[in-house]
Formats: sequence, C-alpha cells, structure tokens
Amino acid sequence: MSDNPSRDAFTFAGDWSGQLVATSIHAGHDLRDETADLIVLDEETRLREEDPFTEQIASLCPARLVVHRSRFEVDLNRERDAAVYRRPSDCWGLEVWRESPLPDDVSERSLAVHDDFYARLGERLDEMAARGPFVLYDVHSYNHRRDGADEPEAEPEDNPEVNVGTGSLDRDRWGDVVDAFIESLSGTGTAGGEIDVRENVRFQGANLAGWVHERYPDHGVALALEFKKTYMDEWTGEPDRARIATLSRGLAGTVEPVLRALASAGRDR
Repeated sequence: MSDNPSRDAFTFAGDWSGQLVATSIHAGHDLRDETADLIVLDEETRLREEDPFTEQIASLCPARLVVHRSRFEVDLNRERDAAVYRRPSDCWGLEVWRESPLPDDVSERSLAVHDDFYARLGERLDEMAARGPFVLYDVHSYNHRRDGADEPEAEPEDNPEVNVGTGSLDRDRWGDVVDAFIESLSGTGTAGGEIDVRENVRFQGANLAGWVHERYPDHGVALALEFKKTYMDEWTGEPDRARIATLSRGLAGTVEPVLRALASAGRDR
C-alpha cells in the first residue's frame, strides 16, 4: 500500500462479458508526485480514511475495477466539483495540504482522473447495458472504532457488518435483486454465525451509485456496499486475512442468486 505514482490510476480486471461488476474505488493509497509533495496529512490517518483491502473482498467477482489512487488525491465517489478536497471543511476537518486551498492547476490534474474514470467505466457499462440489465457492486468499508484503538467499538445495532446502500435505487423495480443479495450474503457460513447485512442503516450510497442509476435508469442496479472494518485493525492497518477470505467468498456467493433475480426482474419490466 505504499505510494506508487508510476502505476495506473485504476485498472480493469476479470471477464467483462457478463452482467455483474465489482468496483473498489476507495481502495487506493497511491499519490502522484506533485500531490505527494504537497500533502501534510500523516499516512496513518490517510490510510484509516481509505478503504484498504476492499479490492481483495471483491477479488472473486467476475469483473472488477480497482482504483489505486488515494481518495485524498481525488474522490471518485463525489461529484466532480467536490471530488478534490481543497480545504479541511471538504474532508472531516482534516488538514490535508501544505497550501490551502490546493492550487487550481494541481486540482485540475486530479480531476482529469475523475473524468477518465467515468468515461472509461461508462464505455464498459454501455456494453453491458446493451446486453440487458446489469449489477454493480460498489465496494467500500467503514470505521467502527473512531473513539480510539483501546475504546469500545460503535454499537452493533447501528453498525451492521455490511450496510447495503440503495438510496438512489428504484426499489419498486429492483427490490428482488436487493433482497437476493442480502439473503445470500447473510446466509454465508462463518465461525461467528451469519453475517449481519442490513439496508440503509449507516449509508445510502453516493456519487457512483447515483451516476449508474441516472445514466442507466432501465438497466443499472448499483448496490453501495459498506463493509465494517472488522476484517482489519483500523488503527494499525493490520488485516485479518481469514476474515477477508470469508467475506470474499461470501460476496462471490451472491453473484448467482443476484443474477437470477436480475433476470427475473428484467423479464417483469
């Protein structure tokens, strides 16, 4: 997870000939040279606010899009005008840059990544939509120990293991797809019992999910998935490899029931 400015900002992987894709748009930690030179936010805080290992949770899905750039360079889950954190008020009061606001030319080069991401993803999804309805898993993670490494975790009642965000989804049309996802992931066998999967408890989805639903109102089903960071130590960054593997298998196990529900919903339109 070290900075790697020579790597592409994002990569496509897997087989895109089907109707389901998983994206990990906050998984990245890379910065290009000019943003690395300007950033003053310490690396531990930056990593804690990113979504490390979400690309591994999504790794068994058939088609994947992984973003390698840090959200602190450009946040692809925000609209273009808000995608660069220019001031502390843009990102939870954090002091990110040596200069505030960030110089316009630096911001524009970061926004070019935002433009390229949505243009290239749009090309791929246009092909999927031409074949019929499709599903996008928008895979994220969230912190549940914000009070400190030695403090109690947030109340489980308000913090499910997996929050399924459907705020911009037409549930009347695609509700069976959402239900199929929740039922199949909840039924994943783990040493600790069923996975707690609930809808719109903490998050309802943001720009990527909304963009899918606006661009593909008759074909796109975006589920904004927030995995609670029980699969890692959010303060040290240490992963729980066994838990990540379990979640990865569980997410992969939703693909067939979700696609069956999608096909049925598509026929009923």
